[in-house]
Amino acid sequence: MKLAKGKEAGSKKDTKEALKPVENKNVGKRKAPPKADTKSKKAAKTKNDPNKPKRPASAFFVFLEEFRKTYKLENPNEKAVSAVGKAGGAKWKSLSKAEKAPYEAKAAKRKTDYEKQMTAYNKKKDTAADDDIEEASKKRKPQVVDEADEESEEEDDEDEDEDDEDDD
Repeated sequence: MKLAKGKEAGSKKDTKEALKPVENKNVGKRKAPPKADTKSKKAAKTKNDPNKPKRPASAFFVFLEEFRKTYKLENPNEKAVSAVGKAGGAKWKSLSKAEKAPYEAKAAKRKTDYEKQMTAYNKKKDTAADDDIEEASKKRKPQVVDEADEESEEEDDEDEDEDDEDDD
């Protein structure tokens, strides 16, 4: 008797075993990774202070401010921001160090101004935080109870009870 390719005499037993129901249905199934708590991420995120000074632009962005104006004049039909950025990046790479120097100087000046503003901002923030702490401590004065005061109050209560009995 000829056997078909890939089939063997004991293959019927294997198929019967394969058709039996599996006791553990989770075998071979993938589970999605557990999602992180979105509430904790939102709580960890701090709100931006509108009074906080913005970081200064780098030398490239100082250059790009001026380049954007000239590029718009030369290419009025070009509306894409990406095209301006790509052209500005190519131009910036082609500039020599001497040509980049004025933009780097402007960026350095902006950075020093920013650092001064940040020190003033941090001082103001620290003093405001100190004031908040002082106000909170004033609101929450601990109640100090002396044992002598408690005893005298109890005696006063007893005296009042005796006086009430005398009146009857």
